[in-house]
Amino acid sequence: MRIRQGETAMASKAKGNRETIILECTEAPGTSRYNTEKNKRKHPERLELKKYNATLRKHTLHREKK
Repeated sequence: MRIRQGETAMASKAKGNRETIILECTEAPGTSRYNTEKNKRKHPERLELKKYNATLRKHTLHREKK
């Protein structure tokens, strides 16, 4: 493959709107945390998901921490 001046070998998307967030368990804070990404422009509110907490051995509500 020949690369011309001003071109790149692989196209990559910019991650301008995406931000890494931490989801923390609400039932037992400090026992379970997940890292994920979300689009701040489309979803400015705090994220809430049901995720598995291994310490409690059940699915619990995890909220965005910050």
